[in-house]
Amino acid sequence: MNLDIPNKNRLSTEDKQTPNLYDIAINSIDGKAIDLSSFKGKKILIVNVASKCGFTKQYKDLQKLSDSHKESLIVIGVPCNQFGKQEPGDAAEIQNFCQMNYGVTFLITQKIDVKGINQHPLYTFLTCETLNGKRDSTVKWNFQKYVISESGSLIDHYYSITSPLSKKITKHL
Repeated sequence: MNLDIPNKNRLSTEDKQTPNLYDIAINSIDGKAIDLSSFKGKKILIVNVASKCGFTKQYKDLQKLSDSHKESLIVIGVPCNQFGKQEPGDAAEIQNFCQMNYGVTFLITQKIDVKGINQHPLYTFLTCETLNGKRDSTVKWNFQKYVISESGSLIDHYYSITSPLSKKITKHL
């Protein structure tokens, strides 16, 4: 199901239908549809990623987190080229970089916009209190993290400087 979530800047009190995270359509890096509803019952950590960023080494800790919590957590990396043009590659280049340099096996999505007029509905949901029920936020840079509950609700978000293995994040797992 492709859910067209309006840009949060255009939301009004007349928008009565609150979208569910599990209804949002997004594809994997290899172009296959991801059924977010298949992750019900598990926590989800969503992170906008980039291959040429000072925080790129966090891929290693994201993989560790994914491996150590594989029964209860889904890590989703979301490539984005909006911050310093630090993710210029195409899907194949991104996938090869992640696997060769960091042994990434967790889910990577298609490259999307996480802010602005072309913001993907996933990030509209994550950053808009009207939709996520928790708080508004702005994606400040690559490797910003969003923790989602087992029922698809936003728990909290953490900026790039927060390590994926930080107690701020792991306390929720």
